[in-house]
Amino acid sequence: MALDKAKLVEIINDHKGIIYKIVNVYAEDPEDRKDLEQEVIIQIWKSLDSYKGDAQISTWIYRVALNVSIAHKRKEKNRKKVNEPLGNLLVEPKVNTSLENEKTQQLYHFINQLDKFNKAIIVLYLDGYSYQEISDIVGITKTNVGVKINRIKALLSKQFENVVK
Repeated sequence: MALDKAKLVEIINDHKGIIYKIVNVYAEDPEDRKDLEQEVIIQIWKSLDSYKGDAQISTWIYRVALNVSIAHKRKEKNRKKVNEPLGNLLVEPKVNTSLENEKTQQLYHFINQLDKFNKAIIVLYLDGYSYQEISDIVGITKTNVGVKINRIKALLSKQFENVVK
């Protein structure tokens, strides 16, 4: 795909929802989200010439975003956070305190506790991708995707039940 600035901006704008979802799952801190989002966009820009068109562009962007996010998470684990004590003192204002927003935040919290592979699978599932598309993105069989999704759903349901108790 010929690299041109207008095309890159168009691709990013058309698929910013994908990038946003992946970034929100893999980075909890707002500053980390911004950094990760920039890393994903830079990697999309760098890799755009390697996109061959054998998969949908959204599938390819998911793959790039997941790979960058997983690598970012791995790096984050390996480095010590200098500002950790300050992070505990900062309080983020609540934008919306509705029950629906609280449930969504709780869901993201539970998803963030999953390992990186299961996290990727459930995010793709929640975004409406078919089992076959998820299979193509993460590199496991369609049947295995179904099994993993059912197990993740059961685990998340159990976690929600424990919160209610």
